[in-house]
Amino acid sequence: MALRQGSKVWVVDKDSAWVAAEVLDFAGKQVQVLTSSGKKVLVVPDKLLPRDAEGDLGGVDDMTKLTYLNEPGVLDNLQRRYALNEIYTYTGSILIAVNPFTKLPHLYNMHMMEQYKGAPFGELSPHVFAVADASYRAMMSDGCSQSILVSGESGAGKTETTKLIMQYLTYVGGRAADDDITVEQQVLESNPLLEAFGNARTLRNDNSSRFGKFVEIQFDPNGRISGAAIRTYLLERSRVVQITDRERNYHCFYQLCASGRDAEKYNLGHPSEFHYLNQSKTYDLDGVSNAEEYAKTRRAMDIVGISDIEQEAIFRTLAGILHLGNVEFSPGKEHDSSVVKDQKSNIHLQMAADLFRCDVNHLIATLTTRSIQTHEGIIVKALDCNAALAGRDALAKTIYSRLFDWLVEKINKSVGQDHDSKIQIGVLDIYGFECFKANSFEQFCINFANEKLQQHFNEHVFKMEQEEYQREKIQWSYIEFIDNQDVLDLIEKKPIGIIALLDEACMFPRSTHETFANKLFRNFRSHPRLEKAKFSETDFTISHYAGKVNYQTDTFLEKNRDYVVVEHCDLLASSRCSFIAGLFPPLPEESSRSSYKFSSVATRFKQQLQALMETLSSTEPHYIRCVKPNSLNKPHKFENQSILHQLRCGGVLEAVRISLAGYPTRKTYHEFVDRFGILALDIMDECYDDKTMTQHILQRLKLENFQLGKSKVFLRAGQIGILDSHRAEVLDLAAKRIQGRLRTFLTHRDFVTSRAAAISLQACCRGHFARKKFSSMRENAAAIVIQKYFRWWFFRHAYLQLSSASLFIQASIRAFSTRQKFLYRKEHRAATLIQACWKMFKVRSRYRNRQSSIISIQCLWRQKVAKRELRKLKKEANEAGALRLAKGKLEKQIEDLTWRLHLEKKIRVSNDEAKLVEVSKLQKAVESLTLELDAAKLATLNEFNKNMVLQRQLELSTNERTALERDVFSVTELKNENTILKNSLSALAEKNSMLEAELSQAKEDARSTIAKLKDVETTCSQLQLNLQSMQDKLSNLEDENHVLRQKALNVSPNSNGGGYAKPLPEQRFSGALHTSAEHKSYESPTPSKYIRPLAQGFSESYRTKLGIERHQGNRELLLHCIKENLGFKDGKPIAACVIYRCLLHWNAFESERTVIFDFIIESINNVLEAGDRDGAFPYWLSNASALLCLLQRNLRSNGFLTSGHQYTAGSTFVNGRLLQGTKSALRRIGLEDALSHMEAKFPALLFKQQLTACVEKIFGLIRDNLKKEISPLLGQCIQAPKNQRVHGGKSTRSPSGIAQQLPSTEWDSIIKFLDSLMSRLQENYVPSFFIRKLITQVFSFINIQLFNSLLLRRECCTFSNGEYVKSGLAELEKWIVNATEEFAGTSWHELNFIRQAVGFLVIHQKRKKSLEEIRQDLCPKLTVRQIYRISTMYWDDKYGTQSVSTEVVAQMREIVSKDSQNLSSSNSFLLDDDLGIPFTTEDVYMAIPGIDPSDIELPQFFSEYPLAQLPIPPPQVNV
Repeated sequence: MALRQGSKVWVVDKDSAWVAAEVLDFAGKQVQVLTSSGKKVLVVPDKLLPRDAEGDLGGVDDMTKLTYLNEPGVLDNLQRRYALNEIYTYTGSILIAVNPFTKLPHLYNMHMMEQYKGAPFGELSPHVFAVADASYRAMMSDGCSQSILVSGESGAGKTETTKLIMQYLTYVGGRAADDDITVEQQVLESNPLLEAFGNARTLRNDNSSRFGKFVEIQFDPNGRISGAAIRTYLLERSRVVQITDRERNYHCFYQLCASGRDAEKYNLGHPSEFHYLNQSKTYDLDGVSNAEEYAKTRRAMDIVGISDIEQEAIFRTLAGILHLGNVEFSPGKEHDSSVVKDQKSNIHLQMAADLFRCDVNHLIATLTTRSIQTHEGIIVKALDCNAALAGRDALAKTIYSRLFDWLVEKINKSVGQDHDSKIQIGVLDIYGFECFKANSFEQFCINFANEKLQQHFNEHVFKMEQEEYQREKIQWSYIEFIDNQDVLDLIEKKPIGIIALLDEACMFPRSTHETFANKLFRNFRSHPRLEKAKFSETDFTISHYAGKVNYQTDTFLEKNRDYVVVEHCDLLASSRCSFIAGLFPPLPEESSRSSYKFSSVATRFKQQLQALMETLSSTEPHYIRCVKPNSLNKPHKFENQSILHQLRCGGVLEAVRISLAGYPTRKTYHEFVDRFGILALDIMDECYDDKTMTQHILQRLKLENFQLGKSKVFLRAGQIGILDSHRAEVLDLAAKRIQGRLRTFLTHRDFVTSRAAAISLQACCRGHFARKKFSSMRENAAAIVIQKYFRWWFFRHAYLQLSSASLFIQASIRAFSTRQKFLYRKEHRAATLIQACWKMFKVRSRYRNRQSSIISIQCLWRQKVAKRELRKLKKEANEAGALRLAKGKLEKQIEDLTWRLHLEKKIRVSNDEAKLVEVSKLQKAVESLTLELDAAKLATLNEFNKNMVLQRQLELSTNERTALERDVFSVTELKNENTILKNSLSALAEKNSMLEAELSQAKEDARSTIAKLKDVETTCSQLQLNLQSMQDKLSNLEDENHVLRQKALNVSPNSNGGGYAKPLPEQRFSGALHTSAEHKSYESPTPSKYIRPLAQGFSESYRTKLGIERHQGNRELLLHCIKENLGFKDGKPIAACVIYRCLLHWNAFESERTVIFDFIIESINNVLEAGDRDGAFPYWLSNASALLCLLQRNLRSNGFLTSGHQYTAGSTFVNGRLLQGTKSALRRIGLEDALSHMEAKFPALLFKQQLTACVEKIFGLIRDNLKKEISPLLGQCIQAPKNQRVHGGKSTRSPSGIAQQLPSTEWDSIIKFLDSLMSRLQENYVPSFFIRKLITQVFSFINIQLFNSLLLRRECCTFSNGEYVKSGLAELEKWIVNATEEFAGTSWHELNFIRQAVGFLVIHQKRKKSLEEIRQDLCPKLTVRQIYRISTMYWDDKYGTQSVSTEVVAQMREIVSKDSQNLSSSNSFLLDDDLGIPFTTEDVYMAIPGIDPSDIELPQFFSEYPLAQLPIPPPQVNV
């Protein structure tokens, strides 16, 4: 790798495995780099790997698209996608699934399965459904069986992934079952059943599978599931008797203990009471109820086909195992013997014997002794305590293992294998590579299986590489890859493989793990893959493909020996329970000679594995690698070291190495030219295609060993680094040139600024000096002016001083003489005034004494009168309080009325199902409201009269108060004497003012009360009108629905037609009379069922009027009208008008029969099925809707749809003629009781229902055909063509400098499709109402398809693609404007979702937008989940800008996670298509204008049917 300053690299880190860094400097043979954490590190160049600094922030969905396909690049890409909840990533055809540890229900719903069904692999985002669909499609297209291999460590999500695969396969391969339980259900329900008996909690996972599973789903030639088979591998038997702390035994034991009654029946308690369960203190799982899981397990057993008796036996066996584990032993009286320890152990032993249905003494003997057969006879040997405990555990393990095998076999039998099936899909859920601190025999077998699968995986990956090279037609013969055959030979090769040596050691009773280890080291001393452990004499280390694993051989021999104890088998084979006895069939005769029968677990596992590999080799494999992101099982936590180890163990990095051995870097020619076109800009300016430009660029750089394929360029390892280095040099030179230009610009700008500043400074200095000189000259001139004015002021001031002094002296002398005269006159006037006042005082004092005496008398009298009036006013005030109380009662009555009115409204809205009862209640409520309203009116009038009386009294009191005020004003001068009277008067005035205020308030309340009462009257009248209209509508609906139910119960139209045409014999007539006499009521009150007994009872003359020839001619005439395209006249459909006129002329609407109507509907359906869809559907939509409107108007004009649903004996069907004739006939034949049934049946209403269904059917067929036609066009419009994308950041421009707009042929095809649709509909005179509905639904479908495709395909969420789609939407908008609102309606609003999504793609500066701005301004219609999906998938391929900020992404992720936990809400981000009919019969009737059929002339072919009744005189119909 060529390094330079600024190169972006990856450097090894102890904690994070790899960290991003940048090259700073070179120090000898080492390189100084700056890591992303800010640390400076010296590293050897060989330990650095290149990093793509321009990579997508959201990662790539396929690892092969990485610019640098290396270990840190793979790890970083997974981390980027995991942060965005993108848990699936491809590595070629391999799917990597990272466990999110949180629920993502929107990824696995039915709508998502529908999206991936049939989609090409790689077109949509990576998903487990995509792998399952690819395997299904490959099986169906190639006829070759497929297999899906799911692997990963415990807790990585293998089991859940397997469930999802099986769920999808049952979805695409499901079938309609004759039984209640389908094969698909049994296959799916086998998962929870096997989980209960084969899964347990481990330190790493709460639901860890302790066995391998291969599910083979078989299909028939049509792709439907025809059978299934399950194979299991290496069940962990030792877990039944031994578990470590914080782990659990198998789930079924804990479920049984929590089962309630079943647990009591088997004498089971809490798990802590049993030895096999209390070795660990963990009894429950977080968020899991054992009781609920027990119910699910029982339900799964029911579905799989396990009977109740077998279920009872299974759980009784499990309970027996638990009780058996509590049996303990103590030393016996004899040497090396043992007995049951205590009473508690005896109780559990007795319980176990009862549950196993065997003899308790036989069970004790089996556990404490062994029988050895010799030539001399049978020798019984006693077992010590340890041997007895080992035998007890061996018995428990054997029983559980046989039980598990029986379950698997039972599932296979219940589901049923299709031995004739030629194609199948196998799903392998097997343990991943394991490497712990202590690795034993189980890890050895698991890693051996993974070595076999890895070899198969390597061959498949290498094969895929070869296929890729062959597809692109490049040379690949010199590519090599690493093989692990030497490890497999070390383990399984005979006669000196590890398994062979282990079996040999197990065959000798005195062999130990030390002798086995010594023999192993002696035979493989020089083998490169096997090493001896440093600190142990018996441990050995194997170098697997994923790393070295150290194995402890302490328990290898014990776990490999699978002894079958004959006594155990004999004991359980003699059980009285047939189920347990069936688990232990009789042993062969040679096996019964010894007490033990040895079987090698490793050899048996090797044989199973070999069979599995043969099965996989015969299928086309698909790989899913499950990854556990952290050891804490928490979401949004990514541990690099752990994931890197899992990628190594899963073979993903091995696949990367295989790719590196060939051509690891593959880019399409467009991508290559887009990235490296700047290395040869002269070539870019010439008119070459992408492949030629790629070749010229590589040849100019003198690169070798590259390959040019059909659509991609293949580069060897390191060549992409050389290209990036040259690209960086070109960019550096360009940057230096830009910097030079920028520095020149900045220097020139500084010089110009300095020069302008100097000139400005000089001008300022000159101005300062000139201003200073001017100021001096102005000061001199001012001094002269000041001197002049000062002299003028001084002389004037002296003159004025002298003048004022002389004037002051003269004025003083004159004033003195005048004051002397004034004083004399003043004294004379004062004496005269004193004399006058004294005389006046004496006269006034006498008058005042007399007047005060008179006033005192008057005041006492008036005080007495005022007190009397005060008492009267208080009494009136009390009456005003009564008025207020009456007013309050009135208000409460009004509120009560209002509340009752609102209550009645709510009851009427909420109880639609009981409309008749509601109507009666409303009528009673209206009557009560009317009575209460009358009472309220009377009360209001009484209150109003009282108010008038009070008003008159108040006027009298006001007059009296004015008189009092006049008296008070006349004595205002006597304030001191009548203070008490004044206070009382003021208080009275205040009370009067309060009374006036209360009176005015009472008047206002009375007015408001009257207004409210008027509103109540108006509301009541409106309710009565609504009630009446509702009764009318209800009666119409009941009539129509009643007739429709009768039609559903009726016989088929063909049988009705036969009964109508053929005359009945006399025997049928007499039989009808006998039947009618015995049964007065009929079994089905439909018109068609009444025709036969009535026809049998009519006279022979009545039957002759309904001749066969006439009806046959009528049918032929109608059939000709329906089959032939009669066209239109003045926009009116001729066929509909002619059919309507014929029906009117034949009095078909008055007939009791529905045969003619059934014939019309059936003929129209036949024409629709056989005719041209483009022409027949619009033609008959126009005719059927016109015929429906004519029929609706006829029914309305004859009073069918206006009266109630109950009809009297004198009512008629259409005009009353038929019923009168029928009554007499019924009386003659004794069927008078049937008259009440006949009066309620209306074939015309039934015909209306049939026509409505026909119109809806035609509309739905047109809509569905339009969707099928436009779907492929929309698939081409969602993504911009490659020739319209930007190359190398340069846009194509015309000579005038304006960007050329390439023609969007895909959108033009959409416009042409819409134009042709509009022309077809208008040619057939389809009413604008239907055109508007069709166009609206088509645009709604366009919105849904484009929006869903945008969210599912990442390559569509680009800036340039957004511009492309936006231009197409602009074309659609122009079409809508040209189509006018009459035909287009609200079509533009139907595109809201795709418009807002595309608008979000093309908006600039997304990182500056907050979440509220996006939700309220940019995308108000979109949900947070949809915005989050677009934001995380968006990438700018034109300007390189980024998506929304990380803060906004974090907010949306939090909201999405909360929504995901809410199961009641919809978590899907996709839109659903609405398949409903957007109109009703009333809408059609109101929207379509009236048609007069009398203007239409009869066609010429009418003369060809002389036997038919022809409507020659056209009827006059008032439409």
